[in-house]
Amino acid sequence: MSSASTALIYKLHPAADWALAERAGVFTGAPVDLADGFIHFSTAAQVVETAARHFAAATDLLLIAVDTAGLGPALRWEASRGGALFPHLYGPLPLGAVRWTEPLPLTSGGRHVFPRDMA
Repeated sequence: MSSASTALIYKLHPAADWALAERAGVFTGAPVDLADGFIHFSTAAQVVETAARHFAAATDLLLIAVDTAGLGPALRWEASRGGALFPHLYGPLPLGAVRWTEPLPLTSGGRHVFPRDMA
C-alpha cells in the first residue's frame, strides 16, 4: 500500500491520554511509540488482534481512525507481526488527520467491542 493512497489506519490509546493530545493539537505517541521511534498503527484487519495482544481488558480505550492521505513519507509500511505490513508514522500525528474516535467498551469476557463499520 502506498503512503499516497487514502485509507484509514487505527490507533488504540487510553481516552484520558488522548484528551491531552487533543488539547495540544498533536499526538507525539504513547510511551511504546516514543521508545520505538515511531507511532504504531494497525489496519482494520489487524486492529482486533492488536487490541487482544497489547490492550487485553484495558478500560477507557479509544479506537482512533486516521486518514493516511497527507501523512506523506513519514508513514511507512513495515513488516511486523508474522511478516504482515503495519503502518508506522515517523513523526507526530497531526490531529487534522483524525477522522473519528470511538470508545471500545469491554464485554463481560474482557474483549473489546469494535464498531461494525470501521470504514
